[in-house]
Amino acid sequence: MSESTPPTNSPPTPRSAFNNWISAIGGVLAIGALFSFALLVWMDFTQGDKNPYLGIFTYIVAPGFLITGLVMVFFGAWAQRRWMIKHAATVPDKWRLNFSNPAQRRSLILFMIGAIGFVMLSAFGSYQTYHYSESVQFCGQVCHRAMNPEFVAYQRGAHARVDCVDCHIGSGAEWFIKAKINGTHQLIAYTLNNYSRPIGTPLKNLRPAQDICEKCHWPEKFHGNIDVSFSHFLSDRANTPYSVRLLLRVNTTSPGAPAGGIHWHVNQNAKVEYYATDDKRQEIPWTRVTNKTDGTSRVYRMESFKGEPPAGSIRTMDCMDCHNRPAHVFPTANDAVEAALTAGTLPANLPNIKREAVKAMMQPEITTGPEAAQKIADYLRAKYTGAPSLPAAIAEVQKIYAVSIFPERKADWRVYPNNIGHKDWPGCFRCHDDKHKTSAGEAVRSSDCSSCHTILAQGKGSEFELLNARGQTFKHPGGEVDSDLTCSDCHNGGIQK
Repeated sequence: MSESTPPTNSPPTPRSAFNNWISAIGGVLAIGALFSFALLVWMDFTQGDKNPYLGIFTYIVAPGFLITGLVMVFFGAWAQRRWMIKHAATVPDKWRLNFSNPAQRRSLILFMIGAIGFVMLSAFGSYQTYHYSESVQFCGQVCHRAMNPEFVAYQRGAHARVDCVDCHIGSGAEWFIKAKINGTHQLIAYTLNNYSRPIGTPLKNLRPAQDICEKCHWPEKFHGNIDVSFSHFLSDRANTPYSVRLLLRVNTTSPGAPAGGIHWHVNQNAKVEYYATDDKRQEIPWTRVTNKTDGTSRVYRMESFKGEPPAGSIRTMDCMDCHNRPAHVFPTANDAVEAALTAGTLPANLPNIKREAVKAMMQPEITTGPEAAQKIADYLRAKYTGAPSLPAAIAEVQKIYAVSIFPERKADWRVYPNNIGHKDWPGCFRCHDDKHKTSAGEAVRSSDCSSCHTILAQGKGSEFELLNARGQTFKHPGGEVDSDLTCSDCHNGGIQK
């Protein structure tokens, strides 16, 4: 009988400390983040027009999730090893994945299905987040709800198809970081409910117009005159229409001739600088024009301004000094009512409706948006009791108010001057007033109604059909006015002075 050989006891295979649920969850999170990061990097290098928000998702958010996942992986290993050492004799495998356990096997199958779904959703979510972050809704309704007036004005403006980030941030890391730092201050102010009402303008940290506006509006592509018509209505009982058709001399440069026209102010051969004494840049006592060709300059100052302006407060004129409301125009009450009369949405058969509609909108008793509709309705009912077209008039004036005056935010045309033109605000006459003079007595000329535009036609009815290519002399409705007055001395966008 042969002697049996005793079995050899081989040492158990050591189990990895990474084999635990915490590390597994961290691993799935890290893989999903890595997949998203790779997708976003690919989009960053292949997209023609850079989304300013893409950088933060690609190089901050995605790596943040990746690091979090890796931290969970190693934390799980550390926690599993620590537990195994302290409880080796009792329950050393508390969090360990055990494929031989039927209950854990079912959980692992569900976990793997969820992990695959998470990775796929990470890719899809990254792609959708990229596009949503550059959307108007993201800027106007998610991040900047405090700026609802600006969002409403933007939606009906000439730049409504241009994304907010294209003008407010643009491409490049430098301005993206500046915008986010400024956005942090805005977020804190909004959270604490101590932000300015109205939102202050002009923006001090806005990117230079040369970097933004001139991406589409090329200086090299400046054109000549622009034909534009203004439809007005007099504040009389008949709401008499009175229109003006102008030829705006935007750029009159011809080969071999010096630059001319309105856009002379930003031509390549001259630099115009100015100093404003107020935050809204409406009071300008000092200007300087420098000839870039020979380096000579002329300084124009008002007689009341003595000394020299602070060097850091001198601003070089660019697009935004005239086009200061390119995307957020708050129409005056007069303009909004006249537009409705022109479109026929406000019945013109109601006597004095232009004047009364403006008065209804400007009632001092209106302090909140929700109460405005009722107060406007009460005002107009008292003026036009029983008029058949009264309901349509009330509805239209209420609509105009809702999209142009925001009492809670204290936002409307009265606090946001529009420097294009000179009817309701000083605009051009901030400098062109014959009061800014050099030491030799040369003045910045005041407009004579034909310096920057040619009046092709004006008046009402058949008068407006009489075109004159050489231009007409401006006829002020209601008779001549004092030549020392500017338009905005009487016209203020509301109840005329």
